[in-house]
Amino acid sequence: MSAPSSTSSAAGSWNPASPRRRVERALLEGLQRILARSRVRLVLWDGTVLAGSGGTSATVVVHDLRTLLGILWDPELHFGDAFSDGRLQVEGDLLSFLESSFGTWRDAPLDALGRAARYVGRRFGDRIASRRDVHHHYDLGNDFYRLWLDEGMVYTCAYFRSPGDSLEDAQVAKMDHVCRKLRLRPGETVIEAGCGWGALALHMARHYGVRVRAFNISREQIRHARERACAEGLQGRVEFVDADFRSIQGTADAFVSVGMLEHVGLANYRALGDVIDRCLHPQHGRGLLHFIGRNRMRPLSAWIRRRVFPGAYPPTLAQVAERVLEPRDLSILDVENLRVHYAATLAHWRRRFDSAASRVAAMFDERFVRTWRLYLAGSEAAFSTGYLQLFQVTFGRSRDNGAPWTRAELYEP
Repeated sequence: MSAPSSTSSAAGSWNPASPRRRVERALLEGLQRILARSRVRLVLWDGTVLAGSGGTSATVVVHDLRTLLGILWDPELHFGDAFSDGRLQVEGDLLSFLESSFGTWRDAPLDALGRAARYVGRRFGDRIASRRDVHHHYDLGNDFYRLWLDEGMVYTCAYFRSPGDSLEDAQVAKMDHVCRKLRLRPGETVIEAGCGWGALALHMARHYGVRVRAFNISREQIRHARERACAEGLQGRVEFVDADFRSIQGTADAFVSVGMLEHVGLANYRALGDVIDRCLHPQHGRGLLHFIGRNRMRPLSAWIRRRVFPGAYPPTLAQVAERVLEPRDLSILDVENLRVHYAATLAHWRRRFDSAASRVAAMFDERFVRTWRLYLAGSEAAFSTGYLQLFQVTFGRSRDNGAPWTRAELYEP
């Protein structure tokens, strides 16, 4: 990267010969560190143009010094805020720009990030905070989510048997994939923790003949799920309970949680293990945890935690095994990583969201649209680059010998 030239700078640009050269030099050095391995072209408010050394995937236009200083101070947080506020624009392919950025962050030193992850993972998850955090994200209104989710309102990773599958088909395939992993049989009972808008619970009851008690603390989602159960005549087979997972009582043949573990918090993993242990049948009980995770311990993006998903923490497989399953002698039977499936799911969501952007703006405002556009694109980039993982962990009682000998029934239903 080179310093701005007179041909790329307007009057008042950062000139190394000016009295402010020390401050300018410090800022330029900070920019150089950020841009060194990136493929970003940076345009400042005065016309100054800076570029990384690896070609250009996008142009970032910064409108004022305060925005630039904020990005230099804390790029992860202040970039997102500036994008949402309109104080910064990304011209070009937003996804490619974010994928390049995640490639840089992924290689950052792990010592401080690991300490931050442990701290963040412990901070959240008490009952009051959990309900507040869930309300912040999931209770934005069912009409909003209906604009860009599939027909079943499934807000978790889909399962694409083929890359060309529709989102609707892939979400149904995901639910069947989960049910086959749980080896559900007619007449059995299931406890679901964190049921979203109820699609999986209704699918299990409708197609696998089981009875389900599903728990959630999003009032908007519970209301929609109960309405669907009544409309489909399944209210006698599925009970939707407005309660925290720590309130779960009773026993079941199977336990399932899809997309909830990210919101539990490390400090509450043992409590979750206690719930699973006391709920599962003592001989043949089995379960499945489907969650966003990490290969290595890191905190979630500071901007995502503050603006979009407060309280979220993606754990490593080791943290889930050591804190949830191992203390209760629950055997891990299978682990599958659906990372690329989640990248594909987010691509569908992002396209649908962009198509509905004008209606979203009418519901909220343009700032909200920019925030969610960045959140969806950033999430897609995180999965496509391996910055985030999507794990499905199947487990059971250690003395249960009823697990299938092969995976054949997963793929030949």
